[in-house]
Amino acid sequence: MNQAQVTKLVSKLRINVAAEPRRLRSPKGPEGRLNKLRKTVTGLIKYERIELNYNRGDEARQYAERLISEAITHGDCHKPTMEIADYWLLEKELVHKLFKVLVPRYENCNTAYTRMYKAPRPQYSRNTEKAVLELRGNPYPPLVNKQHNNRHLIQNILLDAAKYDYRQAKYAEMAD
Repeated sequence: MNQAQVTKLVSKLRINVAAEPRRLRSPKGPEGRLNKLRKTVTGLIKYERIELNYNRGDEARQYAERLISEAITHGDCHKPTMEIADYWLLEKELVHKLFKVLVPRYENCNTAYTRMYKAPRPQYSRNTEKAVLELRGNPYPPLVNKQHNNRHLIQNILLDAAKYDYRQAKYAEMAD
C-alpha cells in the first residue's frame, strides 16, 4: 500500500504532533498509562476545561481530537466509531454528549477542536509544567483577555480613580 492510499484511510489531525516519543510512565505499565489517558479524555469531554500536567494534556489532546474528528466524519451509526467512543469515554452518558452536543458544535469548524494553554507556575514548585486543556466553544469565560487596554474595564476605572486621588493628595501637600 502506498502513502497516498494510507492518508485517505486516516483523517488528518488539526494539531501538531511532536516527533519525539513521550516519556509518560505509570507504575501499572502501559495499561495504567492508557487508563490515565482515558480518564483525561473523559474528563475533558465531561467538563470541557481541565487543568493537568502539560505532558499528559498534550498527549490526551491528540486522542480527544481524533475522537471528535471520527465522530464528525462517520457519525453515531458507524460501528467502529461507536466502539472508539465507548473505549475512550468511561462514562457512557458522555457518548450521547459527544454525538448530540459536540458534533453539531464542531461540524463546520476548520480549526482544532481543543485549545491548550500553559498555566502559570508557582514560584516555589517542582519542575512539572501545568496546562489548561479546553474544548473550543465551552460555556466558561475565556482564559485570555483579548482587550488589553480597555479604559472601561472596572479595574482600569478603579486604578484611574486611585491615581487621581493620589495626585490630588500630592498637590495638596505641595501647596501647603
